[in-house]
Amino acid sequence: MNLNERISKIISYSELSASEFADEIDVQRSNISHITSGRNKPSLDFLIKIKERFPELQWNWLIMGEGEMIKNIEEEVVSEKSKPTPLPDLFSLIADENFGVTEKEDKIEKHVSPESNISAQVPEKENISDSQRLEPAETKTKVQIIDNQESKIKRIVWFYENGKFESFEP
Repeated sequence: MNLNERISKIISYSELSASEFADEIDVQRSNISHITSGRNKPSLDFLIKIKERFPELQWNWLIMGEGEMIKNIEEEVVSEKSKPTPLPDLFSLIADENFGVTEKEDKIEKHVSPESNISAQVPEKENISDSQRLEPAETKTKVQIIDNQESKIKRIVWFYENGKFESFEP
């Protein structure tokens, strides 16, 4: 049985007319007549649409003509059991009270006894402003000297949403 005959068999299995079947799997009606007559072969997209609408069909039968057309109920139960368990939602794993607390801070808080009202002293980070110098002004490296030189524009390029671009060199 060739692929076109298998498509015809699926149409009869669905108990729909050819035009209803085309509407059901969201393809043009002419595609169905071209495929069932043997004029055209179905595309992968066409086969995927059939499989999505009729999940009980076997892929091996649909593609290669091997095996049974419809999945056995026992096979489906076995395949459900062999599926891996879904991963949990990662946001549900975050404990809100500990969110953003580092392990070091967490350990310090655990060692403080609840009877003592002394809170754990976590050293504060020193704030560095953007304008604060990180090294003395006397020790300039070659990179700093080069950065202080006047830069000239070599080229300006505009990229457009349609994929075109323009280049301007002053």
